[in-house]
Amino acid sequence: MEFEGYFFPDDLKFEKNHYWARMDGDIVITGAGEFISKQAGEITFVDLPEESDELTQGKPYGSIESGKWVGRIYAVVSGEVLEVNTLLEDEPEKINSDPYGEGWICKIKPSNLTDEWDALMTVDDSFENFVGGEIKKVQEQK
Repeated sequence: MEFEGYFFPDDLKFEKNHYWARMDGDIVITGAGEFISKQAGEITFVDLPEESDELTQGKPYGSIESGKWVGRIYAVVSGEVLEVNTLLEDEPEKINSDPYGEGWICKIKPSNLTDEWDALMTVDDSFENFVGGEIKKVQEQK
């Protein structure tokens, strides 16, 4: 779905802080959505979790920084970090250039997927309303 200049792939789910989730077998791949990368500007640093860290859905576990912004990274699901995208250590701007591909942040082995997956937003009409509200908030802050 394309909405107001932002792209949201239909095969992903999102949480309220604009982090996305994609299923790959029984693993969840996660990253920052295009909304974050456009609002932050050029990403200059990513504080990644460690492999084997335990994450809790909705709780912060790292940060993303640009020249004008610092934001927390939020867990889309609870579980154990299996792999982190070490490419981001040297090329954090991948979150800007390819947020849904090479800019992924980590892979998680979920511990409570059944309930938590359903709590994430799908890209549909209600998601469009949510994003519209987020865009309006940003415009009002300027």
